[in-house]
Amino acid sequence: MAVLKVIEILASSPVSWEDATAIAVKTAAKTVKEIRSVYIKEQSAVVAKNKITEFRVNAKITFEVV
Repeated sequence: MAVLKVIEILASSPVSWEDATAIAVKTAAKTVKEIRSVYIKEQSAVVAKNKITEFRVNAKITFEVV
């Protein structure tokens, strides 16, 4: 039986929400092993002069505790 843990990470990207998600996973992988999944809880964006300048995600990352 596996024991799983969930952490919440906020990440941002100037490119897209998908890129912000990839950044969240890449950052978590520096200290967390055995990542199983990522769930996007919230998405938001920063707008300046009628243009999106930053994409933000609130990601829940699930990993196995070994």
